[in-house]
Amino acid sequence: MKGQMLLGTLALLAGTLLAADSALKDDVTAAAKRLADSDNYAWKRTTENAGGSQSGGRPSEGKVEKDGYLWLSMTLSTPRRSPDTPIAIGDSALEGIRKGEKVAIKSADGWQSFSEATSSGPLGPASIGARLVQVFKAPAAEAQDLADKVKEFKKDGDVYSGELTEEVAKSQIITGSGRMRPGPNAPVVSGAKGSVKLWVKDGVLAKYEIKVQAKMSIMGNERDIDRTSTVEIKDIGSTKVQVPDDAMKKLS
Repeated sequence: MKGQMLLGTLALLAGTLLAADSALKDDVTAAAKRLADSDNYAWKRTTENAGGSQSGGRPSEGKVEKDGYLWLSMTLSTPRRSPDTPIAIGDSALEGIRKGEKVAIKSADGWQSFSEATSSGPLGPASIGARLVQVFKAPAAEAQDLADKVKEFKKDGDVYSGELTEEVAKSQIITGSGRMRPGPNAPVVSGAKGSVKLWVKDGVLAKYEIKVQAKMSIMGNERDIDRTSTVEIKDIGSTKVQVPDDAMKKLS
């Protein structure tokens, strides 16, 4: 009898914990959806490696209009071989605009359409940038996706936190390296792990932080990854995406 009572108590406790975690996940998803349903918003992403160094590879600023334009600004760090070193890292400042399935990217060569940017091969900064813009998820969508992948949520005040699955952490690391698809020079990631924190203010997503760690090998060079990316939402309802004429031509 005592054994049956103990099993019943444990089952009830497990059910209560599952319900609590589900409620926390629902809170995060709802907060992200409220942001997605807003007419427009802007954000800034800061990314740091362990030791405080800045890391490129992800859009650093952005604006989005509901059912309208998405604008991104990024500094892309891409590996380049040189005569003096096996591998060198070059930084390229890029802008990107997306409307529906149309993408325009601005590099040192000016504004280009997606097909123009990718016609010279997959490794150029404009080509990588165009592909990033093509598949980029705005913060509201990314947060909803992350919420689905968290193993278990905890709440402390307005902050929701949880651990990411290995596959999600690995995906974050590969995307952050500027590579979007497999290939002969695609990074090899091992031991990936990660966590996420999300801040909710007045029922709306206000900020989130993604921390990932792993070992990554690019072109035979292995290095440790310990990266923290923080996205801060701003100007909800007062953001306007300005599309230059040269970019508009590439989107037509």
